[in-house]
Amino acid sequence: PVQETVKAYIAGFLDGDGCIMAQLVKRSGYVYGYQIRTSIVFYQKTKNESILRWLKRQFLEGYIRQRNDEMSEYTIVGMNSVKRLLEKLLPYLRLKKKLAKAIIRIIDDWPANGRPPLKQYLKLCLQVDASALYNYSKKRTITTAVVEKYLTKN
Repeated sequence: PVQETVKAYIAGFLDGDGCIMAQLVKRSGYVYGYQIRTSIVFYQKTKNESILRWLKRQFLEGYIRQRNDEMSEYTIVGMNSVKRLLEKLLPYLRLKKKLAKAIIRIIDDWPANGRPPLKQYLKLCLQVDASALYNYSKKRTITTAVVEKYLTKN
């Protein structure tokens, strides 16, 4: 188990050099055409990538990738993994506490069988839209409105 001081350190790292996201991602083969994907990403200069490898050893999940801009990312994707990590870090988060709670709520509202009825799915999409207000993304183009437009065409 991860020690409390280590959890506090990692929460501070996430507050400063990390990102918690819920996204709507286009996926062929998905019932509603889009996946609700949750993820946590830690960023660091590639020359300091060893700290990301240390993080990965703490949680034993996710992957590290080197970008083309001398940055590296440690990414954890998936509702169960994201919830497990956020619940460990939540008591220590400061800047991203409200966002973490919003992401946990999305995950908790996802049905156990993984197949929400359309009305519930669209409510979850609205929660994704609301969670995005906590982030600084300028590129976000897929919103509930885009999903609804797709569903009315198909």
